[in-house]
Amino acid sequence: MKLVVVVPAYNAARFLPDLVHRLVAAQPPGLFRIVIVDDGSRDATAETAHELASKIPNIETAIRPANGGYGAAMKTGLEVARRLDADCAASIHADGQYSPEVLADLLAALDRQSLDLLQGSRIAGGQALAGGMPLYKYAGNWALNKLERWALSLPMTDFHSGYLIYSRRALDRIPFAQLSNSFDFDLEVIAAARARGLAVGEAPIPTHYGDEISHLNPLTYGLRVLRVLWRFKRGAYGI
Repeated sequence: MKLVVVVPAYNAARFLPDLVHRLVAAQPPGLFRIVIVDDGSRDATAETAHELASKIPNIETAIRPANGGYGAAMKTGLEVARRLDADCAASIHADGQYSPEVLADLLAALDRQSLDLLQGSRIAGGQALAGGMPLYKYAGNWALNKLERWALSLPMTDFHSGYLIYSRRALDRIPFAQLSNSFDFDLEVIAAARARGLAVGEAPIPTHYGDEISHLNPLTYGLRVLRVLWRFKRGAYGI
């Protein structure tokens, strides 16, 4: 298996080295390339990424000249995964909120459940609040998740986690270029996978909220979620 890990990074210079070293130390099976995508950061993220690449042979950097948004960074990274002919791709955010140590378990769950797309769920493990998830986010997720389960007909618990594992079939069949450049990109990925008959599921992941800075506006994001569900119901994500 050829695994490519996409690390979208925006103003994440102080978190990036720790995340990368943890990922390398975790030794997920088949790790072929770590693709760090700097999305027009205003700090030293690009320089830090280049420094890491100079010391660790399987790191590739993709430096976007201007900030395009989380979805735009993910599109860049997933396009590199396609170019590298990856059998599987994973997204792990640069701020360390998602544990690279459980990547091997998620890959095993993808295979065991015969899935095309797997999302790591902070809720399924039952430790989201203990892991520092703010109460307002937990409550907001709960409300939106109920609506998403109904609209997408998927019995999942955390549609807003950015820890996603893509099979080769998902990489081939999901039209990433047509999806959002913003934080609703991941939900649109799930909607597109669902609309195209791909198998989608989840597995539990630990929750960690530290001093990372969130660039997500909850109100705007909530409205974007509703728009994705409305478009899904209208058939916008089908072939």
